[in-house]
Amino acid sequence: MKLAQNVGGIDKILRIVLGAAAIGGGLYTQIWWLVGVGALVALTGLLGRCGLYYLFGINTCPVKK
Repeated sequence: MKLAQNVGGIDKILRIVLGAAAIGGGLYTQIWWLVGVGALVALTGLLGRCGLYYLFGINTCPVKK
């Protein structure tokens, strides 16, 4: 099963920025679960695919023509 891209635009940028902030904050405070959550959020932004969006039928990616 291949997931199509369903994250796009401002959603993608926010995920990358917030994920990086969570990773940085988690490393600074040594809260390791926050590093993991931040990595997951940043990865969904970088790849443009979100499993929860897929389950709920949400798509913020513009239609490719």
